[in-house]
Amino acid sequence: MPFSFRTGRARFAVAAAAIALSSTALAGCSDSGGGGGGSSSAPATPPSLIPPTASSPSASASSRPPAGGGTKVSIKNFKFLPAAPTVAPGTKITVTNDDTTTHTMTATKGKAFDTGDIAPGKSATFTAPSKAGAYPYDCTIHPFMTGTLTVK
Repeated sequence: MPFSFRTGRARFAVAAAAIALSSTALAGCSDSGGGGGGSSSAPATPPSLIPPTASSPSASASSRPPAGGGTKVSIKNFKFLPAAPTVAPGTKITVTNDDTTTHTMTATKGKAFDTGDIAPGKSATFTAPSKAGAYPYDCTIHPFMTGTLTVK
């Protein structure tokens, strides 16, 4: 039965190679392997995943106003950040969707503001109402996402 022997031997060789490769891959992912947790073999963050605001260490992406002034609100993990911004009347507000699904930022009473649908990775800008007051808002797609825009 030479054919059976070769097949068994080939299967053994393939299985051994698979085990060796998986062991190497797992060892490369381990933080407990030799060299400590901060080894230089860790992969660098691909440039496409570094946010454009990362070059400024003094301001975080969620608090930096958009170019030309205004206020920025981010949507991430189904939350508005910040959820309760305070702005002057007529302020430009840029809403950036840093989430994986489409969202809106829509005033819940009246039609004070509405970004419309914002696709993942996209932004929308609106002007804050000219009248001082508290303007509750939500995501019309995900009504559990809420916040309040205060104009004063």
